[in-house]
Amino acid sequence: MDINHKFLIRNAMFSSPQNRSICFSIRQRCVMAVTLLSLLVFASCSDFLNQDSERVIIADHNHLTQAEDTLYSVVGIINKMQTLADRTILLGELRGDLLDVDTHTAADLRDIAMFNIGDKNAYNSPRDYYAVINNCNYFIANADTAMKNNRNEYIFRKEYAVVKAYRAWTYMQLVLNYGSVPFITEPILSKGDTDKEYPRMDIQGICNYFLNDLKGLERIENPGYGSIRNTDSRFFYFPIYLIIGDMNLWLGNYREAAMDYYYYLSNRNGTNTAYPTDINAIEWDRSDTHWLMTSNQWLNYFYERSEIYSRDAEVITMIPGDSIPSEGNYSNLRNLFNANINNEFQVSLVPSKRIQEISTAQVYCHLTTGGDVIYAPKTLSDNMSGDLRLPAIWMKSTMNNIYTGANTEIQQINKYLTHNVHVYRRTMVYLRLAEALNRAGFPRFAMAILKTGVNDQVISKDIIPYYPNDKEWLSQFQFPANTYIIRTDAQLTNENTMGIHSHGSGWSEHNSSYVLPDDSTLTDEARLQYQINGVEDLIMSEEALEFAFEGVRFYDLMRVALRRNDPAYLADKVYSRRGVDNKEEMKSFIKKDLYQPANWYMTLK
Repeated sequence: MDINHKFLIRNAMFSSPQNRSICFSIRQRCVMAVTLLSLLVFASCSDFLNQDSERVIIADHNHLTQAEDTLYSVVGIINKMQTLADRTILLGELRGDLLDVDTHTAADLRDIAMFNIGDKNAYNSPRDYYAVINNCNYFIANADTAMKNNRNEYIFRKEYAVVKAYRAWTYMQLVLNYGSVPFITEPILSKGDTDKEYPRMDIQGICNYFLNDLKGLERIENPGYGSIRNTDSRFFYFPIYLIIGDMNLWLGNYREAAMDYYYYLSNRNGTNTAYPTDINAIEWDRSDTHWLMTSNQWLNYFYERSEIYSRDAEVITMIPGDSIPSEGNYSNLRNLFNANINNEFQVSLVPSKRIQEISTAQVYCHLTTGGDVIYAPKTLSDNMSGDLRLPAIWMKSTMNNIYTGANTEIQQINKYLTHNVHVYRRTMVYLRLAEALNRAGFPRFAMAILKTGVNDQVISKDIIPYYPNDKEWLSQFQFPANTYIIRTDAQLTNENTMGIHSHGSGWSEHNSSYVLPDDSTLTDEARLQYQINGVEDLIMSEEALEFAFEGVRFYDLMRVALRRNDPAYLADKVYSRRGVDNKEEMKSFIKKDLYQPANWYMTLK
């Protein structure tokens, strides 16, 4: 059936009086919904709903009581989230140590990298976060979660959980960027609401609130909207276990965070199913000892085929982008990272000297077809000495630029080739599980995730004996050996689990230099803390290698710096962006004193 729906648009925050209440009709027949479980086909007028509302998009009655309302409300919120997609990546990466600017970088991006983010910076727009939050608040306040259809199924409950997850994730992004934010849980629909004073919350307040707010919603099934613009809508949801896992990680509730991540992994494909790490890697060919040939399955995590939903899909959550630049929510990341005709073959963002140093510092362990363990030489060119993930995603070549007539070095970053923006992926869950387990006091468990991969045999043999007092708690982590099959030298066809470090550094399980940091001369408590700090450093290096340019680096550094009560942990790494030997030069460019945590945040205008 055709749905000809009017939407009431009300400006709620930071908007002019003349625009606070406007009504308009969505172009009729722009969307045709057959049923909520059927395929959604969106016409060319927009990739989504062609919604120009600044604040709230709701049905033209006071309460959400129809099945169609759920569709419009959720897709309307996704539409609002599209405006956050690029800045989620850019704010989380440009302020870190892995990405740098060049002569072609726009002023707003350069200012982010130099911590000089003014009120007029295009990426400093808290109103866009509150647009998402306000739409979520409206839905939560008005959805009748007790209503059932003629099949005795709850109409709104799935969407209710999804929208609460959207709101929690958006508040997390907001507070990580601004430090302390106005906290609003009721919809703002009038000037009177706008003028109220609202309490402010920091990261602790936000996390504590939403841990309670999301309780009991973790296992509610997501709605099935089929395919939207040939993309499976199951990618558009934020798993609640991952959100509360992240919140517990920020709060220092490490055991709780570890269980949250584990519950997601063990239930992602249904009860008693596996979601293993997979064994995709970029590695030197085992038959080649001349360092000439590589095989590369790791890049499959980023190509369009990664956006096909399956039981072993790497991508978990993404924010969809419009497919053509003329639409309002087109992601510009591919044009910032990749040379193409849209940017006259001049990119804006380049890998930093520091990520090259981290990459080449790794020791690549090679296992030949004959079973010999050898190590790649440190004299290979083009960043091929050490870990191979950076050279796998960073492609450079020279071409004659038709715009300048000169030979130009062009760049391609293979992580940004599709029009969608990836937010969560499987490897991220495993590494955050490792981070939580390590800080919970189990560095050997975390190290196994990095080095060998884990299953029940590894846990019982290599982990529990070292922590006998915690046997009962550790036994909750069940990775059955018949479904989590660890890679062997023979590389059997059914193997699906290996250490994350092996994604780019070869056969880490055989690497004699990649071991648990330890000092047996210390007392038991001091020795454990030494191991925890050392493994945490390895995890942070691993996250740099695995997630470079994916928008999480600055927040990872922030979380560890706050945990250690050591602002220099973040500051020194950011100042090393152009190489460890050039820290003082970088300090002269960044005018803010990053040894002061207050300077890590943007000003909430």
